[in-house]
This record gives sequence, C-alpha cells and structure tokens, in this order.
Amino acid sequence: MQSALYVGLSAQVALEKRLQTIANNVANVNTAAFRTDVVKFETVLSRAGANPVAFSSPGDNIISREAGNLSETGNPLDVAVVGQGWLAFAGPNGTVYTRDGRLQIAPNGDLQTLTGFPVIDSGGAQITVDPNGGPLAIARSGAITQDGNEIGTLGLFNIPADANLDRYGTSGIVPDRPAAAISDFTKDGFRQSYVEGSGANPMLELTRLMSASRAFDGTNSLVEGTESSLQNAIRTLGEPAK
Repeated sequence: MQSALYVGLSAQVALEKRLQTIANNVANVNTAAFRTDVVKFETVLSRAGANPVAFSSPGDNIISREAGNLSETGNPLDVAVVGQGWLAFAGPNGTVYTRDGRLQIAPNGDLQTLTGFPVIDSGGAQITVDPNGGPLAIARSGAITQDGNEIGTLGLFNIPADANLDRYGTSGIVPDRPAAAISDFTKDGFRQSYVEGSGANPMLELTRLMSASRAFDGTNSLVEGTESSLQNAIRTLGEPAK
C-alpha cells in the first residue's frame, strides 16, 4: 500500500480527535473556570526514532492552565482565584482541584461547591460556617470571617507545572502529582464576589474548527486520490499480456 494512504488515513483519525477537542471547548465557552483542551506533539516527537514512519500522529491531549477573565458578581459566596493557585474540594474518590469558586452553604453549615462537594482547607479538613450567622467575608488569604469572627480558611494549592492533569466534571482536575498548600499570598490569593470565566476563546476556537475542517476535507481528497491511483495501477498491471 502507498505511504500516502497511511498518512491520509492516520491524518483523518488525528483531525477527528482534534475536531472533538475543539467542539468540547466551544461547548464550554460559558462554563465558569473551564480550562480548554489543547493538543501537544512534543512527547510524540521525542519518541521518534531514526527509521522513517509513514503516519500522522494524533498528538497528546493536554488540559491548558490558561485562566479565563474575572467578572464581578456581587455575590459574597463567589470567589475567584488570583494567580496560579487552585481551590480544592473532597470528591468521591479523593481531592479534586478547581478554579470555580462559586460556593454555597448547606443547611448544616458545610461550605460546598455548587455541585454539593465539601470545600476543604489547606489541611484537607471540611469548612463549616453558621448558616444563620450572616454574610461571609473572605480575605485574599482565604480567611473566612463571619459576624466579626474568623471561622476558617479556604485552602489554596499549587499544582506542579509538570503534573499531568485529568479532567473531573467540567471545571475540576485531578493531577498525578501531589499539590502543595500556598502560604505566600503576594502573587496568589482570592478575590471575593468575582468569578473566573471560561478559558475558551469562542472566536479562536471557531477559527481552529474551520481550519481543522478544511484540513479534514483535504486529507479526504488525498485518500480518495491515492485509492484511485492504486486501483488504476492494479487494473493496468493486472491485464494479461497480448
């Protein structure tokens, strides 16, 4: 089989994966604190050997760490993360990190995410407030004050830059390396009554979608042309000699 057919078919597989990634990003342009999926080829290239290989690699899907813009909500239970830190909550299978700081207070006083998971402090303990004690004041350091009394502190964590991230839900991530609690709030911290928007840029993602669609059409033409030339060669070479 011709190398062009291998390249064309593998390119279609890679582009289909790329289209699915972009479509997911577009679908979450309004999701708070959503981090986009991007495709990287550095790992694939580092594994390339000396022998030529006729294929197109789909690359590796990576969760971007680029933050979205902050918007003011006026809700004291909304907090945005400033800097590179992450909030944390107790998920069903362990700690999950997120930049979505839209919080709520459960009837028993537990501070929770909007999906009902308990928010934790830097030591991994759940945070409980007085559900009838009035509004909360949340400092840059995460210190929570209610009715003039400090009653807890939101945990802020740093995830290693070389950690691989798995997605949990729409805005949660689970790293393969342990995160460390942040104690210096010069560059990192919280901003009360703000929410981080999606990291997906709708115009950029739509541009990428159109580019990938055109590339897919181009590889489809390549495959069809290669198949046609191969069939013509078989017919020509397969004819009996006169």
